[in-house]
Amino acid sequence: MHIVIAGASGLIGTHLTATLRAAGHEVVTLVRRTPSSPGEVQWDPAARRLDPAALSGAGTVINLSGAGIGDRPWTRHRITELFTSRLSATRTLTAAMDRLDVPPATFISQSASGYYGDSGPAQLQENASPGAGVLARLCLEWEAAAHEAPAGVRVVTTRMGIVLNPTGGALGRLLPLIRLGVGGPLGNGRQYWPWITLPDVSATFAFLAGTEISGPVNVCAPEQADVNTLTAALASALHRPAILRVPAPALRLVLGKLADELLLPSQRMEPAVLKAAGFQWQHPALNQAAAWLAGR
Repeated sequence: MHIVIAGASGLIGTHLTATLRAAGHEVVTLVRRTPSSPGEVQWDPAARRLDPAALSGAGTVINLSGAGIGDRPWTRHRITELFTSRLSATRTLTAAMDRLDVPPATFISQSASGYYGDSGPAQLQENASPGAGVLARLCLEWEAAAHEAPAGVRVVTTRMGIVLNPTGGALGRLLPLIRLGVGGPLGNGRQYWPWITLPDVSATFAFLAGTEISGPVNVCAPEQADVNTLTAALASALHRPAILRVPAPALRLVLGKLADELLLPSQRMEPAVLKAAGFQWQHPALNQAAAWLAGR
């Protein structure tokens, strides 16, 4: 299949591009800089510039574009940037599709577990209502922009959980602390974090490209875990303690809005659509994921 990926330079995009190419797919990546290979095409999503020919012949377009959620403090300017970077990129892609006589069959556009806000212990399948907060509003607008794709394009919005990877991602800063024996739960630790390993993320996108699934898809492992359980499993796999809890007030003092939007909310997501479609996880259980993270 001919696949175009926007936002291929990040953790997920880099791994996904390599995975799809290894599986024999023809992958073109959209880049903001001058292209350095035939597999790259330049675009400027901030200026809404993309030659529609870049998407011509593509069976699937995958949209991972957007400024990093947790890599900078959430000033008013940064929150605006989080919105504009995602909405501009998504609408640039849908507008380019609209200018083609034959648009791509499938548009898979990233979203996030933040869609559900802070939902406590409630089970969250894809038909659950959106929550409140900045991230919930961002995800709502982001998904709505994806559905501006032309009629006939199958639109999938992937509500991503926390991506586990040994060298980066959401736990990139926590794992070294646990390895040193100074990591531990955040807040009271009873909040649920939907999680998934990086190989399973790439496998999910490849799976979705080859199915007829449309609409929202919860991208997480089938085993649910709260933060206490998650950090304990990681520490056990690394043969380290995980007893140094970081209280919520300290997190808010250091991180401000980031703490209440990213670390302290509870989202007990269930990947109901993927399970019903027969998707097979490489790491469906937390002990398997923890062992993989520990290099075992």
